[in-house]
Amino acid sequence: MKLKALVLGAMIALTSGAALADAKNPKIGFSIDDLRLERWTRDRDYFVAAAEKMGGKVYVQSADASEQRQISQIENLISRGVDVLVIVPYNATVLNNAVREAKKAKIKVVSYDRLILNSDIDAYISFDNQKVGELQAEAITALKPKGNYYLLGGAPTDNNAKMLRDGQMKVLQPLIDKGDIKVVGKQWVKDWSASEAMSIVENALTANNNKIDAIVASNDATAGGAIQALTSQKLQGKVPVSGQDADLAAVKRVIAGTQAMTVYKPLKVIAAEAAKLSIALVRNEKPAYNASYNNGFKKVDTLLLKPVPLTRANVQLLADDGFYSKAQLTAK
Repeated sequence: MKLKALVLGAMIALTSGAALADAKNPKIGFSIDDLRLERWTRDRDYFVAAAEKMGGKVYVQSADASEQRQISQIENLISRGVDVLVIVPYNATVLNNAVREAKKAKIKVVSYDRLILNSDIDAYISFDNQKVGELQAEAITALKPKGNYYLLGGAPTDNNAKMLRDGQMKVLQPLIDKGDIKVVGKQWVKDWSASEAMSIVENALTANNNKIDAIVASNDATAGGAIQALTSQKLQGKVPVSGQDADLAAVKRVIAGTQAMTVYKPLKVIAAEAAKLSIALVRNEKPAYNASYNNGFKKVDTLLLKPVPLTRANVQLLADDGFYSKAQLTAK
């Protein structure tokens, strides 16, 4: 009996030691939609740097725009015994089983930038996507208060695309009702693809005899595709196009005047806050939430960050923040 008690005591000591070690140096699984996109490589680098400063160890996986690959990678991260999963979902609607498995394994789950739907996630962190949509529409309506508008949405699998559209319509709907703006077409763009956006806008220009006065594009990739289509009709710079993410190519288009604006979301801020939030959850600390979203399963504790509209007038902000160097912004 004495021996059994000693063994049991040793096992408990080892187990509690492991738990303490995990809280001190948490293992974080970071499952990212698609690292082939510039945006996500930046998030990864900032997140890893911030988490490691706080004692975390990060395991990164890229789904390369495949929902099956993402599910299998999340399962792999669960089997590796991570303490918290941070997920940028490729398809926000298909992860409920994977999240259920994580919760069974007592793993915290954070939805990063895009809200995972119908799942028991612990937290959501993002920039205010509805506000991003409002900023896009406000910038374009200021330049073209009347005329034919085309709405270029994001990926139909991405809940953010719908939040952006809600924000855009908050600004556009009163002008549509008034008769100042006519929406001559709208389409979602699979995988936020620039080439698909170009093809959609080419078809829209043909269908409307080039009579499109403004394009509300939901991100910089779709904006780039739209501007390629406009360029082939010599309409670049004449038809204002919105964007978001402050991709370098887009910022250069803003400087050149072919893209009206982009929305800057300081990625260092979201990445650092997400790392802090993830580690706080593992350590059973209470993060400072400022909102909540119903994801279809529950009201999810949410931390929303503030986006910044970026035009030629304030593009210098990117260099001031160290997001790009002056040399990058001025290089041809």
